[in-house]
Amino acid sequence: MTPAQRKLGMLLCLVTIVLAVLDSNIVSAATVPIVRDLDPVHGVDRLPWLVSAFALAATALLPLYGKLCDVYGAKRVLLGAVGTFLLGSAACGAAQTMGQLIAFRAVQGIGGGGLMSVTMVVIAHLKDPGERGPGKGGAMGGIVAGLGMAIGPLIGALFTDGVGWRWIFYVNLPLGLLVLAGTALVIKLPPAAGRRGLDFLGAGLAAAFATGLLLVTEWGGKDYAWTSPVILGTSAATLAALGLFVWRQATAAAPVLPLSLFRIPVVRIGFAVQGLAGMGMMGAIMYVMIYLQIARGIAPTSASLYLIPMAAGMTAIGLLVGRLTARGHAPRTFLLAGSGCAALALALLGLSGPDTGLWAVGLELALLGAGFGQLIGQLIVMVQEAVPPHHLGVATTGVRFFQTLGSALGAAFFGTVLARIFAAGEPGRSMGAVRVLTGAARDHAVRSFTDAVDVVFLSAAGVMGLVLLLALRLRTPAAEAAAEAPDAGARPVLAA
Repeated sequence: MTPAQRKLGMLLCLVTIVLAVLDSNIVSAATVPIVRDLDPVHGVDRLPWLVSAFALAATALLPLYGKLCDVYGAKRVLLGAVGTFLLGSAACGAAQTMGQLIAFRAVQGIGGGGLMSVTMVVIAHLKDPGERGPGKGGAMGGIVAGLGMAIGPLIGALFTDGVGWRWIFYVNLPLGLLVLAGTALVIKLPPAAGRRGLDFLGAGLAAAFATGLLLVTEWGGKDYAWTSPVILGTSAATLAALGLFVWRQATAAAPVLPLSLFRIPVVRIGFAVQGLAGMGMMGAIMYVMIYLQIARGIAPTSASLYLIPMAAGMTAIGLLVGRLTARGHAPRTFLLAGSGCAALALALLGLSGPDTGLWAVGLELALLGAGFGQLIGQLIVMVQEAVPPHHLGVATTGVRFFQTLGSALGAAFFGTVLARIFAAGEPGRSMGAVRVLTGAARDHAVRSFTDAVDVVFLSAAGVMGLVLLLALRLRTPAAEAAAEAPDAGARPVLAA
């Protein structure tokens, strides 16, 4: 490919990432109008499935997407994922009932699962020959992903208030068609290096495990007690699916997630780090919004504006990191700095009280964004450079798979912590009732809620501290070789 084609290909990949990230959280701002239009009587009870259907479908297919990339090539898989995503988006915009919308969100999620992960595989192929680190495309991809997570709810609110909730789905169509045409005409990738053959049983077991885990984290402590037969039964089935999946990967001729990858230290530690980072990020974004709305009485749309400082921090530091890695600085350096920065920001949020100035919260969120801006995309690059070329797709989607599972576990863990501590201070009262209380009762409830959410932030800071400790053990193959031959006279290796 020519330099111009590479640049245009990178731009198409960034647009694809925008579609992927926005649709994973943009719907949260349109739930009330959707319920009012489609099912004002029972729609609220079915809202969790509106969000979960997308996440379940997207996560369940991640391992299969990686294997498809290695067998058939990332370009073909990306075209199929974008086409499926657009089909689901058009159907969502035309849905007439909540049941239809939930089903179409699952179709959209099937395609959406491939947008982010497969796009990162394409970006790895589009880097200039000899370019090290994430490159400009990888760095910008991480920035766009972070910005989408931070401002997705705000964009959803603007569309909903302006032209109606259906346009949060319809807006995908022109952008997606542009990506389809551009990818087909411009992007030219080398043929796939993987062996033919797909382990459909292994893919099905991976999907069963991921689906079970997400259902347990979604239902547990909210729809069902943690000790209820439903949760215990689903948990047992999930563990059984995990055991069968591991057995299948050890015996299959062409496994979807080869166990041999876990013998590579960078991959093994990288998957763990990405899962924990997913937990920490979930504890940050979700509970900052809850804190602002419940403890500070800020409307949802206005509360989403407070994520702009975090988005600004991500953008500024992400651009700097992209330049530095392109010049040869190791991604591991930014993993260490980013996890430490995020841990500090979360600790400061955990020390905030109901009287803390909102300007101080904004600065803490900017610091948090600076931390996450250094983390996003770095692990994917380290893992991609550590695996054989014929496992590039599997390794890349594996990073995304563990991040998604970590986010799900984080949502369940932090949600349980929040509920338990608030219930201890306000027995018999729901958190949603805090906003309608007045006088001394409200002051006491706000204090109880703030104490609970502070523990959540401090717990998330502890998780990011674990990320820092694990990142200290990450060493690239080049660094390991240099350490094993310190007297070889080679020049120090800066790039990962």
